[in-house]
Amino acid sequence: MSHTHLIEALGVSKTYSSREGLVESLKPLDFYVKQGEFISIVGPSGCGKSTLLKMVAGLLPITSGTLTLSGSPISGPQRDVGIVFQSSVLLAWRTVLQNILLQAEIRGLDREESFNRAHQLIEMTGLKGFENKFPKQLSGGMQQRVSICRALLHNPALLLMDEPFGALDAMTRERMNLELQDIWSKSKKTVLLITHSIPEAIFLSDRVIVMSERPGSIAAIYKIELPRARTLEMMGSSDFGHYSSQIRAHFYSRGTLDH
Repeated sequence: MSHTHLIEALGVSKTYSSREGLVESLKPLDFYVKQGEFISIVGPSGCGKSTLLKMVAGLLPITSGTLTLSGSPISGPQRDVGIVFQSSVLLAWRTVLQNILLQAEIRGLDREESFNRAHQLIEMTGLKGFENKFPKQLSGGMQQRVSICRALLHNPALLLMDEPFGALDAMTRERMNLELQDIWSKSKKTVLLITHSIPEAIFLSDRVIVMSERPGSIAAIYKIELPRARTLEMMGSSDFGHYSSQIRAHFYSRGTLDH
């Protein structure tokens, strides 16, 4: 185990039992995520991307292999992980600040420390002035910013994101990509992002893991060598286009592509 590898997976597989017998969801996977890295996972629908994320979070047990977080085997929900889902999952009757502080209540964290950290996160994500608004008073993009703050409140080493911007319109999504890049560079977190958007994966990531159709396996891993901080203009560059066509080729060759 390298001390710089926050996550290490060796031969990690997932099999479910059904009436018909055993169903293979994920073939044995080998990969690592370094401390501070931004990694995206792309692949066809149903290839096991979300299953993999849940196993890293400790919400689903692995069937075989070894999966470690900070050198320790993952078994059961992990304290050192924050999760952001596709829907912001905010409580309608709680304000922005109260929704963020829910994490502290659940985990029994120090009240004053959590309050101060919530305000730092609100500042960092551009939510200042919205602390006392309710979810229905916020746009979809702002709701997702609140859920990112909530996921970061307990200062986890790892942020897991499952299609966090999938429900947003294209322009809001691009703006959120810029903001997520900013949050990542300021918070120095390690991020593992699942996305159906190849441009989003390339724009945000240090490396992109491409998965095959179910049962999911790793088809390729691409190192994205575009300069940081990235701009939306870069999406029109030939380098960006080259990465995009390389990744797309995996899906077109098999006649499957997620939209």
